[in-house]
Amino acid sequence: MKSLILQPAEIRAALERLGDRLADLRGVFDPEALRRDLERIEKEVSRPDFWASTEAQRVLKERARISETLRRWESLSQKFEDLEVLFELALEENSEEALVEVRRGLEELEEELAEEELRVLLSGEHDAANAIVTIHAGAGGTEAQDWVEMLLRMYSRWAERKGYRVRVVDLLAGEEAGLKYVTLLVEGPYAYGHLKAERGVHRLVRISPFDASGRRHTSFASVTVIPEIEEDIQIEIRPEDLRIETMRASGHGGQHVNKTETAVRITHLPTGIVVTCQNERSQHLNKAMAFKILKARLYELERRKLEEKKAQLAGEKKEIAFGHQLRSYILQPYRLVKDHRTGYETGNVEAVLDGEIDPFIRAYLLSQAHGEAGRLSEEGLRETPTSTGEEGPRAEARA
Repeated sequence: MKSLILQPAEIRAALERLGDRLADLRGVFDPEALRRDLERIEKEVSRPDFWASTEAQRVLKERARISETLRRWESLSQKFEDLEVLFELALEENSEEALVEVRRGLEELEEELAEEELRVLLSGEHDAANAIVTIHAGAGGTEAQDWVEMLLRMYSRWAERKGYRVRVVDLLAGEEAGLKYVTLLVEGPYAYGHLKAERGVHRLVRISPFDASGRRHTSFASVTVIPEIEEDIQIEIRPEDLRIETMRASGHGGQHVNKTETAVRITHLPTGIVVTCQNERSQHLNKAMAFKILKARLYELERRKLEEKKAQLAGEKKEIAFGHQLRSYILQPYRLVKDHRTGYETGNVEAVLDGEIDPFIRAYLLSQAHGEAGRLSEEGLRETPTSTGEEGPRAEARA
């Protein structure tokens, strides 16, 4: 949070800046058009045959979205107007106490406005959806597997601050420590829109706690993020294309774990996609979750094919994400977290690993808005997803 503004002239200037930003945001929101849309939807909902329509759920979701958007806009506008009135009263009465209240209100409103501006960037087709996140360890055994567990904690802490719910769907523990992979469902508004910024390879450089010689190691983990697909999106999954197997769960899950076959593995034979779910307490729930993830992955596969076809038609060279790091987390020989796509960096490594990744997400979304997303540094293009135990200048040069 910024330090408190001390002078009335500075407060007035800050009010004017916020007013300009609100005016820009109003052009994006278009509250008058939203009110017209809401009025139209209310008329549709009031029709006697509405609830029998197959479009009922979609319309209700649209009504909720528009109502919430209007509520946020009206709240921002009202808070700004209240601050303007309070500021004028503070000047008339020469009230230092009122000026302090205006200063605090300005800081709070600026934070809310920044959050709303970020939300505007999340305008993709599925940005508002929940996110399915999978983290895989690169080569390197225990060191890379421990890095997967660290990333799981980072995203869990970030989601906790956002008020999101995190459900671990599937995981495979390492032999000594950490995780070979983990799949989690992050549930909350715009979870996918935020977390899509995390797709790619994450690199960690540190003194390994698993190396008795105290050498510096470079470890990699890949993160994939796909949206949870709504039920009204049609993805054809033929029963004859599936192989469904049940097994005993291997993770934490209560007294029935390793006693009954609650875990479910679904293989989509035409594509080779395999989905496993074992963390629910019943086979029925695990099967339902596995189908949901399979549907999302098939949708993502088709989306990628379409993007690749467009890139080929445009004569573009599409980089393969795996093998080209998007971010480095360096704990030795210095402390730095750097995003190679945007150039954003910070020396507060502990805060980032504790879940404070919003600045990186915002920088990525802004770069996308300016057509710069996906641009990796020259160093990033050289990296490969392996883990090393190098010492001295070689490891330092790679860092």
